[in-house]
Amino acid sequence: MVDRRKQRRGGDSQGSAGERAGTMESSSDEEEVRTFIQVLSEKYNPENFPYGQGVMVMPSPPGSPVKDRLFLPSILVLSDSGISKSGDRSDIAAFCGHVVELDLSHNQLNDWAEISSIVSSIPQLDFLNLSMNPLSGVSLEPSMAGVFSRIRQLVLINTQISWDTVHTLTRHTPELEELFLCLNGYSTVSLSQTSCPSLRLLQITDNQLHEWAEVRKFGQMYPSLSTLVLAKNSVDSVDDTQETLQRLFPNLRCINLNNSGLSKWEDIERLNFFPKLQEVKAMGIPLLEPYSTHERRCLLLAQLPSVVVLNGSAVSRGEREDAERLFIRYHQDRPEHKLPERYHILVSKYGELAPLAEVDLSPRSTMVDIRWGDRVEAVSLRLEQTVGDLKKLLRTLLQLPTNGIRLFYINREMCSVLGPEELKFASRALHSYSIRDGDEILVVPRVKSRCSSSEV
Repeated sequence: MVDRRKQRRGGDSQGSAGERAGTMESSSDEEEVRTFIQVLSEKYNPENFPYGQGVMVMPSPPGSPVKDRLFLPSILVLSDSGISKSGDRSDIAAFCGHVVELDLSHNQLNDWAEISSIVSSIPQLDFLNLSMNPLSGVSLEPSMAGVFSRIRQLVLINTQISWDTVHTLTRHTPELEELFLCLNGYSTVSLSQTSCPSLRLLQITDNQLHEWAEVRKFGQMYPSLSTLVLAKNSVDSVDDTQETLQRLFPNLRCINLNNSGLSKWEDIERLNFFPKLQEVKAMGIPLLEPYSTHERRCLLLAQLPSVVVLNGSAVSRGEREDAERLFIRYHQDRPEHKLPERYHILVSKYGELAPLAEVDLSPRSTMVDIRWGDRVEAVSLRLEQTVGDLKKLLRTLLQLPTNGIRLFYINREMCSVLGPEELKFASRALHSYSIRDGDEILVVPRVKSRCSSSEV
């Protein structure tokens, strides 16, 4: 870099035009650098940020470049601000001694020395979000990692951070409880030689994990894990014995396998090997594609006797019994050698069940008269259709614009008492109006109001 003092000496005979151009570019680059303390002073000065509950008034320390007091809450959000440097540590310490949460996502931080400088100056910090900062290929020296020791929640989404750096952080965060590693492109998991016994939640959504052998490593590294979010990974099996899963995941209570690659019922059965599992999410998996929405929930629930929350919804005692009975009936016509073990357990609980009586669930229809002026048409309506569907039908039948008409239902038996009822709501089903054969639908043109907003 060209010494700035040369810029002050006009007419330097030894400075070439190229040097002067380089100096100007360098100066321009330096002007674009935004520091943590600069962004902090811009966002939280009295002109931009109002004083309110939970906000502390922090006067500028002597000699600080920040010339005014700042209104600082204990939760700072400085996302998407172009921050790449920390700025003066003494200023950070003076302003941020009370801060407990810091969101630095979507910035340009690509140096752990700068990040460490910020964190080391905020002694009460326990939540740190560094998502969307370019940390690929940037290593964290163990000598710097001690400043993260009080962090309890660490968010590193889409940072492309290496496993080596993750392990350096977890070795130096003895109070870490929640770790977010989504969208980091992981296809494998590097095993750390040092466990992190404090970690309770790991969210590793939207990576490229495929083999259960990689997932197994989380149990080795995080023995106290109670929540594991594996959604949007292509994990295609739960390939471990009961003894292994009990040993590796003794405290797991919640697992999210949404949009994973599970395709065998045996993998669902193995979820019962987690000794404390109570909550499961398993939507969007190949295994369930052939089934209806109702069948998916019932067949899953019947296979998971200890689960009390399935796909985000609590399971009632009545729902579980209905699901288990459906499971028996679903499998009872299969050959003996193809019956799952769970079938025999449930038969011993409920006994052999008679098949349900077949019920005709075909769509109901009714004949009504459609009246449009002097014209009357007898039309068969399917009652599961909506008012919006009926308007589309009438557009074809009567060549009418759907947005230029109003519909009124007339009950022939009660019209003298009730009068016409307007069909206002496009999403409402026709059967909810109790329409019967011989009733009438009156079609009238929609009259535009002549009142302007200025006349109201």
